[in-house]
Amino acid sequence: MFTKFLTKQLNADAGETAGAPAEVPAAEPVAAATTNEPAATVAPTVEPVVAAAPAVEPAKASPHDDFDWSVDKRNVTYYNAEEKAKYDSVYENTFRQINDGEMIQATIEALTKTDAVVNIGFKSDGLISLNEFRDIPGGIKVGDLVEVMVVEKEDRDGNLHLSRKQARTSRAWERIMEVHKTGEIVTGQVTSKTKGGLIVDVFGMETFLPGSQIDVKPVTDYDQFVGKTMEFKVVKINEAIKNAVVSHKALIESDIEAQRAEIMGKLEKGQVLEGTIKNITDFGAFLDLGGLDGLLYITDISWGRINHPSEVLKLDQKLNVVVLDFDDDKKRISLGLKQLTPHPWDTLHETIKEGEIVKGKVVNIEDYGAFLEIMPGVEGLVHVSEITWANTPINAKEFFKLNDEHEAKVVTLDKDTRKMSLSIKQMTGDPWGDIEVKFPQGSKHNGVVKNITPYGVFVELATGIGGMIHISDLSWLKRFNNPNEYTKVGNNIEVVIMHIDKDSRKLQLGHKQIEEDPWNTLADTFPVGSIHEGTVTRKDDKGAVVQLPYGLEGFAPARHLHKEDGTTITADTHDRFMVIEFDRNDKRIVLSHTRLWEAAKEEEKQILRKEAHADAESTKKAVKNIQNKVEKSTLGDLSALADLKKKFEGGEAAAGEAKAE
Repeated sequence: MFTKFLTKQLNADAGETAGAPAEVPAAEPVAAATTNEPAATVAPTVEPVVAAAPAVEPAKASPHDDFDWSVDKRNVTYYNAEEKAKYDSVYENTFRQINDGEMIQATIEALTKTDAVVNIGFKSDGLISLNEFRDIPGGIKVGDLVEVMVVEKEDRDGNLHLSRKQARTSRAWERIMEVHKTGEIVTGQVTSKTKGGLIVDVFGMETFLPGSQIDVKPVTDYDQFVGKTMEFKVVKINEAIKNAVVSHKALIESDIEAQRAEIMGKLEKGQVLEGTIKNITDFGAFLDLGGLDGLLYITDISWGRINHPSEVLKLDQKLNVVVLDFDDDKKRISLGLKQLTPHPWDTLHETIKEGEIVKGKVVNIEDYGAFLEIMPGVEGLVHVSEITWANTPINAKEFFKLNDEHEAKVVTLDKDTRKMSLSIKQMTGDPWGDIEVKFPQGSKHNGVVKNITPYGVFVELATGIGGMIHISDLSWLKRFNNPNEYTKVGNNIEVVIMHIDKDSRKLQLGHKQIEEDPWNTLADTFPVGSIHEGTVTRKDDKGAVVQLPYGLEGFAPARHLHKEDGTTITADTHDRFMVIEFDRNDKRIVLSHTRLWEAAKEEEKQILRKEAHADAESTKKAVKNIQNKVEKSTLGDLSALADLKKKFEGGEAAAGEAKAE
């Protein structure tokens, strides 16, 4: 036995050194243990096999080298080459060559509390956690065959690392890729909820089910699907990260598509179908017609006006609708609900006719008037001109409010065109019929300001009767840029009827005419050249408006606002002004501050000129008197004459300077 083992070990060592096993002729026979048969009986033709020994350095001589190991040949059996090859094959087949990542059928050899001992025919067994077998109904037992994956032949501790979970996942991924190509429907179990969807176990691998792919209807509660087993279709895979996306909605849509094709093939205009409201929007409602959706527009829900479909419809409500139109290509169906009942205009009651008083609710307001709903589907228009008898502009959006009820008189009614015009003002008599009696020209009245425009004020004197005060007729003395500076809407104001236009229903009113024209007497108070104190109320580049006594206003041009010290009068300044122009017809007074100090300077110059002229005249008279008295000239007389001459010349020079100034 020892000889056989040694020979086998030498062959193995030689194979490892040379890179491959080799058989060489042996120098001496190989013996094997057998019965007590003597060695001489062994056939001499048997060729023992000895493996080539590896080249090694010669060992040092020892006493054992002289020992003859072949002296005792008892109980030794010799094998020929054929028998040796047979036994070598049996021995080598007990070992198995495996690679990392390889899928192998394994046998459960034993079970512990936490692991299963698995035999894959390797030099050692592997351990797999019992958690990886939880999906097997009834669990596992010794002797069961399972497929595992070789994760590592030897980990860092030298142990064989196997995994059934990874083997199952790998097989599942192969299966998922296959069904993705073929479009096959698979069954999976929803295991948990995650962000944006659900996790589904398909073939033992986790896949993602987006929330939008659960059902054709929006789903808000994902928890209701956890633990359920459902059918899915693999719609997307990512081979790089081995991730798959499944859809349950795709299966429903395929069924719905078949139903749609069947329904579309049978559709006809005017056909009545039963549907269920699945969604309500601002513009209408979507109905499920049994696999095909149809749209019920808000205008086709009711003959009357509604602001939102939810006023008359509810989710999941079942109702009959009529097919108005459909498009095979786009798969669109337009539905109608009101068309199932007669149009209200076709069944209009006989009591509604021209001249009758009706009551309606305001359902729509436009700039030109308001629509009153007399009954659902029957509306009439109240034009702005039919609101009041007054000719004052009326804003319909201020007069009417939605859902308010008003009584009105039917003016025109046309069932063919389904149009009706209404009037509120005609419910009362025309106040303009006797306007000359109630509001004669020249009469004074008290009215209410109803509207203000840049050019005038509209005043209501009585219901349906009003007129306008032009901006120029508000005041005798003041000029306004806008009537808002004088009065406001809602204020009471006194007016005088200045003119009546019965045909156009217009009254020309005046307010300043309540008092006499003060300009007739102002000419004496503010003559040209008169000086008055005033306050600058407004100023611009052209000049300043000056508030004068008695509520009068004057205007001072910019060049007449300069002061004597070179400065200019500013706004809110109180000073003295001279009237340089007074126009009663144009109601205008022109003022000047500059003229005041310019006139004072001119007056001083005039005084100086007069004094110089007086001195010159007196000197001339003195010289003339002296000349008349002197008959003969003497030296002393000549001296006196020289003095008089100098005085005379000095007086003339002063007069000349004054005149020059």
